[in-house]
Amino acid sequence: PSADLSPEQQWDAVPLGAKWQIFAVIAALELWDECGGGGALPHYMRGRQPGKYPSFQIFRDNVHPVFDLYDPFGFNKKMTEETKERRLIAELNNGRLAQLGIFGFLCADKIAGSVPALNGIAIPYEGDPMIPFEGQFSYLSGNPFGL
Repeated sequence: PSADLSPEQQWDAVPLGAKWQIFAVIAALELWDECGGGGALPHYMRGRQPGKYPSFQIFRDNVHPVFDLYDPFGFNKKMTEETKERRLIAELNNGRLAQLGIFGFLCADKIAGSVPALNGIAIPYEGDPMIPFEGQFSYLSGNPFGL
């Protein structure tokens, strides 16, 4: 996609197969999180600390080498629990702020003047950013399995 396009237009220009690859990776990461890393950690609704993503150690040992998402090279192994807690809270707050920022831009791009701080920055978008696969279900349309 061209750098001249808005982020929403860039997403629209990504080939459908690439969108499904992105979706599949995100779904696999979510599934790993829901399963507590193959049972290594309890589910986050059953006592696991919020924001603590499970290690890939079980996957690494049994399937394929892969880095953990947090501290893949072990640089923070000697970090104190207080520092870890402070950084976890900072990371959660940064994620929340990023979500607010993304939705601020989405609103400003879709509804002119809705976010006064972004006037002159936002690029108008005519599509619907809440339907990321809008009109592109060619893999699923008709009779995909030849039945």
